[in-house]
Parts: sequence; C-alpha cells; structure tokens
Amino acid sequence: MTTVIVGSRASHLARAQVREWLGPMRERFPRVRFTQRIILEGGDKDRRTATLAAVAKTSGGSAFSTNQETALLEGTVDVIVHSLKDLPTSMPEGLALLPTPARRQDVRDALCGNTLANLPKGARVGTGAPRRIGQLLALRPDLEMVRIRGNVPPRLGRLRGANALDAVVLAAAGLNRLGLSNAISEHLPINVFPPSPGQGALGIQVRDGSEAARLLADTGDHVLDAEVRAERALLAALHGGCSVPIGAYSKAHRDGNLTLSAQVSAVDGSWHVTARYTGSVRGPEKLGRQVAEELLDQGAEEILSTARQRPPAAP
Repeated sequence: MTTVIVGSRASHLARAQVREWLGPMRERFPRVRFTQRIILEGGDKDRRTATLAAVAKTSGGSAFSTNQETALLEGTVDVIVHSLKDLPTSMPEGLALLPTPARRQDVRDALCGNTLANLPKGARVGTGAPRRIGQLLALRPDLEMVRIRGNVPPRLGRLRGANALDAVVLAAAGLNRLGLSNAISEHLPINVFPPSPGQGALGIQVRDGSEAARLLADTGDHVLDAEVRAERALLAALHGGCSVPIGAYSKAHRDGNLTLSAQVSAVDGSWHVTARYTGSVRGPEKLGRQVAEELLDQGAEEILSTARQRPPAAP
C-alpha cells in the first residue's frame, strides 16, 4: 500500500483544513494510506512579535510556510496542505502547487462581537492585517485599531474579560471550518472589503516529479484554480504579501470569462485605488497582471511603499 505523509501547521484550523482535503482523497484513493504530520512555523512559535512581516524577517522566509516547505524538500513529508492566502506567490525550486481543490470556503471577512453600524465611536477593533485596518478606517476613521495575532479561538477570546475589544475581524472561512460561524456578527461585503488573494482556498504543495505529485495531479478544480491564479498573479505583480494592504477577488462566469476585482488601501484609511477587468478563464495570469498595471497607474505603488515602511505596531 502506498503511503502519503501530509504535513500542516499545528493549529486547530490547519488540522481542520487537512481533514477537509483528506476526506475526498481517501474516497478517491482507497488503496493509499494517508498519514498526518505537524510542523511548527515561525508564526506559530512567535506570538509576541507585532507583525507577520517582522516574524518572516527573523525566520528568514514566510511566517507560515518556510518550515513546511523545508520538510517537503527534505522528503519528511510528501504533501503540504496550506491556507492559500498564507502561501507566498513564488515557489522554492523543486516544489509545485497542485490545481486548487474543488471547495473554496466563504471568501468574506467577518466582524465578530458587533456590527460595523453598531460599533460606538472610538470602538476598539482587533486585527493584525494591514488590508483590514485600511479598509475599516476608510469607512470608520474614528475606530481604534488594535493589532492582534494568534489562532482563531484566542482572537475571539479578546472580546471577553478585562480590556475586552469591541470587535475583531477574522476570515469567515476559518470560522466556518472550525464550527464557529455563530461567532459572526456581520459578513463584510466583498465590494467594499475585498479579501486577501486566495482567501478561503486551500493550497496543496508537492515536490516536483514525486510519486505524490503524479498521484494527485488531477485532483483539483481547474475553474477555481484559474480564479485563485488570477488573484495570486496580481499579488505577485504588486510584490505583495501578508504585510501589504492588497485585496482581490476573482470569479469565473459560464461564458468562459473571468472577472478580477482588486483594491489597494492606505493603512491609515486615507485613500485607496481599485480596478476591475474581465478576461478569458484560460489566461488568469494575464488578467492578474492587467489589473495590477491599472492599480499601479492609479498610484498603488505609493500606497504599497508607505505600507512597507510602516514601523511595527505594539502587539
């Protein structure tokens, strides 16, 4: 019997994502034995550093994928199940990303603890994402944004006890996967709060030419894969990552076209630029670059440069 070792981060959400992916795989490949292995990342070990960008700098790579990719390259594991939005757009040599699995969870951000309209003036809202900070301040400049990091349950815990926050912003996908959708007070609309590129989708990473790569080559959804490839192509063209305020969402249509909408927001909420184009589902990377060029023409580089230079906020 063939054995495939599947690696992931240690969080409850990462384990839930592995279970979500493994269910269909075990049905499709009943003669394959899938086993799981946990790999700690810099972003999991360091909860005190203010920003993920700072964690990534000290760890020498991505805060949420470097150690897993090393294990994959060394052959300790055969497959890594990532949250796609945490995965850098550039692959290390020798690794590849399989077509995106068929199911993409809710892509929207969720406000927990209160609705945006009911937040009192000067309310304290927790999030560690520059994109979310900029988008919220654009609508509610009176809000006090509090940088928080960590797994989903501890962030929800910031709504209780002494010094409780008035609300926290989380990805609806993570809450749904953990069975915590009842914690959502409001889904934030995509047209105003475009999500992180790849949000809600899984990223399945393998070694080039490996037995696992050959076995799993045709297990993705090519239409969904085109959608997230457009989003990630835009992110790559803007040299973005988790530390810059870029939102994007792509949707395929029945006529074979693909629409990509994107936004780059100043972290202080003072201004943002948006772009939206439709192209062929067969050319998602071209569409991503086209939207990126339009954003740059509108001044996105000035926003991104300022965001990259912002000093880390206190945790």
